[in-house]
Amino acid sequence: MSRIPTNPPLLKRVLSSFIVNEVHKVGLKRIVVGLSGGVDSALSACLAAEALGPKNVLAVKMPYKTSSKESIEHADLVIAATGIASMMVDISAQVDAYFARFADANNLRRGNKMARERMTILYDQSARWDALVLGTSNKTELLLGYGTLFGDMASALNPLGDLYKTQVWALSEFISVPKPIVTKQPSADLWAGQTDEEELGFSYQDVDELLYLMVDQRYSSEELLAAGLQAAFIDQITQRIMNSQYKRRLPVIAKVSQRTIDRDFRYARDWGR
Repeated sequence: MSRIPTNPPLLKRVLSSFIVNEVHKVGLKRIVVGLSGGVDSALSACLAAEALGPKNVLAVKMPYKTSSKESIEHADLVIAATGIASMMVDISAQVDAYFARFADANNLRRGNKMARERMTILYDQSARWDALVLGTSNKTELLLGYGTLFGDMASALNPLGDLYKTQVWALSEFISVPKPIVTKQPSADLWAGQTDEEELGFSYQDVDELLYLMVDQRYSSEELLAAGLQAAFIDQITQRIMNSQYKRRLPVIAKVSQRTIDRDFRYARDWGR
């Protein structure tokens, strides 16, 4: 993406320092990351291994019975390349036990349940391992609301949240994330044959160009049209951003006191240190 400035060497240094600082400032040394076999979790894991050392990174593979074998194989490529610790927790039994009561659940509900089951496992392992949960959601997904609230969108720190998907690919290639992971079609692997771009209805390259101009450069609708973007696409993405705002903020708290958390009591997370 020529319009989105991407400096992989600088990004690597900044994000590695970010991980070290955010983990150490709370008195911990380690992180836990869910490794799906996709490029986002692979990049997060590789950055963490570089920043903290492989012995301080635990990758958790959490397949469901319909997950593709390729996903596990690609997760194993990252583990082998980085030397990080790993474990596997199959989530099939717990997910199936719940949906035995709700057999009519559609793919969306099942996918959300899987994402939240995985996050409960990561937080349990973070408590067991005295670690923080590392996030894997990129800026494109966060702006579009393309993720599960309190599922894959949850974390204690997220090194990728200000990188568009196309920047994730560029940085992954630079730091030598295994090539089969970087070049494959992005997929959450929630059901057989699912791909992100087919589900979204547009490519990451197209939407990243629009999001960069709209969000980072603050183009008006008129300027976006003048840049060659289609009105229907602009409206579609604008609506998605607006409708998913609730996913990008803390739960709204009813104000009944002088100093309400997130409004009047608004300090950085390292306040007091």
